Amino acid sequence: MRVYNFSAGPAVLPEEVLKEAADEMLDYNGTGMSVMEMSHRSKAYDDIIKTAEKDIRELMNIPDNYKVLFLQGGASQQFAAVPMNLMKNKKAAYIITGQWAKKAYQEAKLYGEAVDVASSADKTFSYIPDCSDLDIPEDADYVYICENNTIYGTKFKTLPNTKGKILVADVSSCFLSEPVDVTKYGVIYGGVQKNVGPAGLVISIIREDLITDDVLPGTPTMLKWKTQADNDSLYNTPNCYAIYICGKVFKWIKKMGGLEAMKAHNEKKAKILYDFLDQSKLFKGTVRPEDRSLMNVPFVTGSEELDAKFVKESKAAGLENLKGHRTVGGMRASIYNAMPVEGVEKLVEFMKEFEKNNG
Repeated sequence: MRVYNFSAGPAVLPEEVLKEAADEMLDYNGTGMSVMEMSHRSKAYDDIIKTAEKDIRELMNIPDNYKVLFLQGGASQQFAAVPMNLMKNKKAAYIITGQWAKKAYQEAKLYGEAVDVASSADKTFSYIPDCSDLDIPEDADYVYICENNTIYGTKFKTLPNTKGKILVADVSSCFLSEPVDVTKYGVIYGGVQKNVGPAGLVISIIREDLITDDVLPGTPTMLKWKTQADNDSLYNTPNCYAIYICGKVFKWIKKMGGLEAMKAHNEKKAKILYDFLDQSKLFKGTVRPEDRSLMNVPFVTGSEELDAKFVKESKAAGLENLKGHRTVGGMRASIYNAMPVEGVEKLVEFMKEFEKNNG
């Protein structure tokens, strides 16, 4: 029996995509083999990766002067690739709004001067700092954000004023959840395992003028964006199966009505859960309302014992992976694109019942 999976990642995927992949497991499109067994140099696979790129370009309205790269190493490897490829002046500005932005900032320090220009660490990353007039160094190569914070459940609703500097954004946990203006970014990238596909793949969308041979000395060949761009993400064997599944998810999103429809679907789900949290006497959301994520919703009861009881009983009720991240405790519901409205309704029903019995 399928459960309602609220995992932060790897996370829920559309059921019809999983069924399609299952049907094609032994014989993809008459090739007599699985995509898992297929050469990445074959005609059949070339069609898969080219179609995936075409579909994500259409979904996100990606301009022609941006490259789409399907890379390995997850978003975390881009924490190093970003400074290696962009730190010409050996200086960059970082906005620290959670654990992943902090890790990216610490990684950048290995390659140059990373400047913390704003942070919400003072209140356990429960809000997004005002980024309208930051003290960004004149010689900063770029400004870096993690746009949606999976662990803490916050989201930039307004992009920072970068004072003309390149904006680099990790969008792993809000990837393809709503329309986005790609032209506002120099680099926008996301690990796909939260909202788009299986683990082990990161999609990086990079403005072409930022892809050059002028990288930091010692940058590995594989981490040079130019290596990957010149070879259409096929310099070495890519994560073929993950790209194939992502391609199916892109088709599914298009069929659902594209990113505008996804946004409406996600807002509807989030409203059901936040409306309940705002009137609950037992449960409390942990994020400042104006900074709430549509994707990740952390909440607490105020009692560690009750939190543990809730997690245990929710699991027995078929609501999986509601335990909060180990660094913050409490609970967290990740309600990505593929989570149906009924899943969130079932969660709220269970929360109401739990409140009645434990209030």
